[in-house]
Amino acid sequence: MSCYKYWGKIEEIADKLSNFGNLDDDMNALDDVAIDEVIEILDEVEVIAHDKTIDFDSAKHILDDEKMNRALKLIRKFYVYVGARLEMENALKILNSDNPREVLDSFHFYERYIGLINNESKLAKFNEEKTFLFLGRGPLPLTLIMFNEVFGCKCIGIEQQEDVAQLSRKVLKKLNLDDDIKIVIGNENTIADLDYDILMVAAFAEPKERVFSNIWDVVSEKTPVLYRTYTGMRAILYSPVTEKDTRGFHKEVMLLPTGNTNNTSVLIRKIT
Repeated sequence: MSCYKYWGKIEEIADKLSNFGNLDDDMNALDDVAIDEVIEILDEVEVIAHDKTIDFDSAKHILDDEKMNRALKLIRKFYVYVGARLEMENALKILNSDNPREVLDSFHFYERYIGLINNESKLAKFNEEKTFLFLGRGPLPLTLIMFNEVFGCKCIGIEQQEDVAQLSRKVLKKLNLDDDIKIVIGNENTIADLDYDILMVAAFAEPKERVFSNIWDVVSEKTPVLYRTYTGMRAILYSPVTEKDTRGFHKEVMLLPTGNTNNTSVLIRKIT
């Protein structure tokens, strides 16, 4: 089915977001908007993103169209904002709760992470003997938590912002997971100083070309490198990783998302 049926809807959503202020410059204008209202708009976007009747070629027609450029930029910035806001709110609730695990389980995207982790477990051998390194973190280290709890991996997360890293550490301590999961302040260059068996690049790690280039400089040819991206109509949510970004790597496996999960997961290895 043609994705052009959503042309007007995408612009309508962008216009709705613009009513909250000049979000092109500052998404924080949404901070005073009730989270339920924010999620309602997110749900409208995801109806489009999850439409199974739109094939990849059809999706590219609209996602690559210059006329949609402003609307897509705004929607993608909004998607990142919502994820960050939900993580921050859940992290703070955990710190103030007598039942932090219950609060974690209530996270808006928790069920989706279960499906995502199960998908990614097919890409590498995760177990208690492996150390899993995740590049690109946030205040709620859910990926690290789930890989540790499901597979027993020792986990390391790399976060660029010191205040966010400190909050993430407090969340892990509150959940009694700080012995198995460590948060390191740095960027992709920091991986050269760490011991790990499996590396994953988060969907929001930027700039992609620089990140993968620097990873190529230090990673072993034998090390599984995983990354999360967006494909098909789900690319309305965030710009996908391109072949140019991952030059120097061989793509071995790509697993498409299932259900309401948004990320496509990819396994690559360095080639020389």
